[in-house]
Amino acid sequence: MPLKNYSVLKGKVYDMNMGRSQNPHFEVHVKGEEGKVDYRIAINIASQAYPSEVLYFVSEDFHSESITFLPSLEDGITKITDDNREIALDYIRGGLFDSKKMIPLPAELPGMDNDLNEKIYFYMSQAKEKAAAVYAFGERWGPEKNKPDKYFGFSPGNGIHDIHMNQGNVGRWKKDNGIWQDGGILIHFEDENKWIGIFLAFQSQSWCTDENGHALKPVIECDYLHTNNDY
Repeated sequence: MPLKNYSVLKGKVYDMNMGRSQNPHFEVHVKGEEGKVDYRIAINIASQAYPSEVLYFVSEDFHSESITFLPSLEDGITKITDDNREIALDYIRGGLFDSKKMIPLPAELPGMDNDLNEKIYFYMSQAKEKAAAVYAFGERWGPEKNKPDKYFGFSPGNGIHDIHMNQGNVGRWKKDNGIWQDGGILIHFEDENKWIGIFLAFQSQSWCTDENGHALKPVIECDYLHTNNDY
């Protein structure tokens, strides 16, 4: 897999920050290993490639064969390889959701409940309030020896990013392409046995990919979803 450390982080939400920078990420402070180890989830809420609005879909009643394996994972980071690919995510091959239901959302917009900051804050706040198990899929970084986390101050810095589709990239992001290595967030409200899935992709990514995750067709030629704001 082109992502060197494709992994899933399991833990409980402790704190969060909305993304406000030029390259904004919604930051989530998660505690794993029964509250003994700190991690940060860095969630892209804007694209560096045009157009900047990120494609977003949430399933409030998510079902997939992969979730049957997740509750048995230990808290903290689990690296995903060919040996445990049954828990990996692939937006195109995994049948996780209907891509046509994704909508482009800006990072910030005046008004209520109309941008990615607010959408993610809503679900992460629910997860924190109900002590739900959060599973973040993406590429792991750290632990960064002698370097505290720049947002939440815990040490060593440690976490997971690339919480979005990781195939169909072009240009300087092509090197990240691969199959069965997509990012996303799953939230398990254990008392209700309810799962929520949050999925993100960039509009510059193609949904027609080969078995290496590379784009077979440009976005404009790939019939994957609507590309306007008519929703």
